[in-house]
Amino acid sequence: MKEYVFPVLAGALTGILSGFGVGGGTLLLIYMTTVAGLGQTLSQGINLLYFLPAAATALPGHFKNGYIETSVAVPAILLGLVGTVLGALIATSLDVGLLRKCFGLFLIYIGITELFGK
Repeated sequence: MKEYVFPVLAGALTGILSGFGVGGGTLLLIYMTTVAGLGQTLSQGINLLYFLPAAATALPGHFKNGYIETSVAVPAILLGLVGTVLGALIATSLDVGLLRKCFGLFLIYIGITELFGK
């Protein structure tokens, strides 16, 4: 029974954060690489798959409450798709150790920005 505690907690917590739209997938990635012991690239692939149903269930509520500004969202989505292709090409060609370091630096940057930013 104990072997299910961490996965259930990780799923619940990352689901809540994903519903908020604030990085549940990032927390899931950290869980998979540090606690579950999965490799970085495998964790990233699972995280991408996780995002699809999480976004699909969270978006209706955000639309209903007027939290989606389509005039901003559409250009961001289109350019994001281009960035996604480039990012996937880069991520799958990098050494896993370097990829982990880049991800770690990204998390540190985001954390510092959130703590000390306006």
